[in-house]
Amino acid sequence: MTLAELAEAQKPAIPVIDTHIHLFDVGRPQGVLWPPKDQPVLYKTALPDRYRSLATQFGVVGAIEVEASSWLEDNQWVLDVAAKDKILVGTVGNIEPGTPEFGKHLERFHRNPLYRGIRYGNLWEREGGRHDDLDKNIARREFVADLKLLASTGLGLDSANPDPILIHGLLRTSDAVPNLRIVIDHLPKLEVPTEAGARNAYYDDLRELGKRPTVFVKISSVLRRVNGRVPEDLEFYRGTLDELWGIFGDDRVIFGSDWPNSDLWAEYPHTFKIVHDYVSAKPREVQEKYFWRNSQAAYHWVKRDGNQPE
Repeated sequence: MTLAELAEAQKPAIPVIDTHIHLFDVGRPQGVLWPPKDQPVLYKTALPDRYRSLATQFGVVGAIEVEASSWLEDNQWVLDVAAKDKILVGTVGNIEPGTPEFGKHLERFHRNPLYRGIRYGNLWEREGGRHDDLDKNIARREFVADLKLLASTGLGLDSANPDPILIHGLLRTSDAVPNLRIVIDHLPKLEVPTEAGARNAYYDDLRELGKRPTVFVKISSVLRRVNGRVPEDLEFYRGTLDELWGIFGDDRVIFGSDWPNSDLWAEYPHTFKIVHDYVSAKPREVQEKYFWRNSQAAYHWVKRDGNQPE
């Protein structure tokens, strides 16, 4: 089957909001913080026109950009890019909670309605040796105060690169700031501990998060590499998807492709195929929730084009 035939077979009869793409321009004079030059699959400019050519054939009508840089001015760079292309319905930026100028930076970027939140956790090494360690920093009063400020603006918090420690940190964050909307990115790729005590603690935390109405899970970064190959059979992934769906339910799972990082595993059509095949067996109402309705609840993204859903 050609890619065009694959797209036609998978195109949903409902609109799709892709809640996780990255944008960068490797040709900028200052370069990019990510991806590294030694990753030829990724080190090529990723802008809306390139994404559009890949994704719209699968019913994608809007996308949310997720930060790919801890440089402050790259928040503005993304907003400037988004202003020129209506396929972008929001961006999740990067400003550091718990620092003296967080409030000033939040006020600056939040003036733009496309700015829908920030990302933090297992992500960047900051100047001065600081790391995005959520489980550690949630104990700091100034950090919690900034997250409360974030929540008061109606913006949300995305996480990154999940592991059991981060999941525990997200639970503590939800305890500290109950009204903060939290999106757990890429949870399907988490390596579940094999030791019984650690495994049980992880599932206890995850199930508790599953009870919180303000916590969402991005069913993204699903594909895995096993013995040098990436299985493209849904049955290989079904157990993980069933488990996460069972814990978080129909109302708090959302679609994200992780493009172009997903190219490290497979091209966009194959990335989309796994989740499309899985969700297509569910009722239409559930498909709509996964492909766009839940993302509106999680991000309050901005409709910018007529083909985007209300």
